[in-house]
Amino acid sequence: MTAEVELPQAPEGARAVFGEFFPEAVRYAELLADAGVKRGLIGPREVPRLWERHLLNCAVLSEVVPEGVTVCDVGSGAGLPGIPLALVRPDLKITLLEPLLRRTNFLQEVVELLGLDHVTVVRGRAEEVLGTLQPVHVVTARAVAPLDRLAGWGVPLLRPYGEMLALKGDTAEEEISGARAALSKLGVVDTEVLHVGEGVVDPMSTVVRVVVGESPGGVRFAAKRAKAARVSRTRRRR
Repeated sequence: MTAEVELPQAPEGARAVFGEFFPEAVRYAELLADAGVKRGLIGPREVPRLWERHLLNCAVLSEVVPEGVTVCDVGSGAGLPGIPLALVRPDLKITLLEPLLRRTNFLQEVVELLGLDHVTVVRGRAEEVLGTLQPVHVVTARAVAPLDRLAGWGVPLLRPYGEMLALKGDTAEEEISGARAALSKLGVVDTEVLHVGEGVVDPMSTVVRVVVGESPGGVRFAAKRAKAARVSRTRRRR
């Protein structure tokens, strides 16, 4: 049986980033280090670097999220980046989308414990909720899949002219180059690599920003979305 790994104290910078919600951020870190590890949502080796590599790394995504928008965190897992983002941005309406039951149970517990009234947990895959989930301004994701596959799931959930913000690593530029054809078919009109969290995280967090035009997901997904919406309306009438 492995010994429990102790959660380090929050770095001083965390107080500035989370502001009045710093106590909730500490509680979330404790939940990740305890229940998160026990339920297999994060590895025990991640506990010593929970603050820098996970909470702060995700919270600084808020620098590039517009004010007062709707957000869907695709493949939310243990709530990264959705929950740190929710803690620093109470102006956002955030949906944590996750297919696995043990993860959605954890997410629901966290949302209730932290009193995050602006966060909703939805169990399902992106392709399953298409047409039933209201299209959002911003899709977020972290460590979910390579960019071409991730875009195939996330982009169709966007409103026209919305954007997907994916936390990525050093290979961000290569991923964009390899995904150009797939992105074009999905109605993407612009991509860029951003670096956020200067003075907070080192290295800074790398974000791939994918912007769509008037047809998120392209022609194929427009038809799929319309069909899903018709089915949903029919069910509501029954």
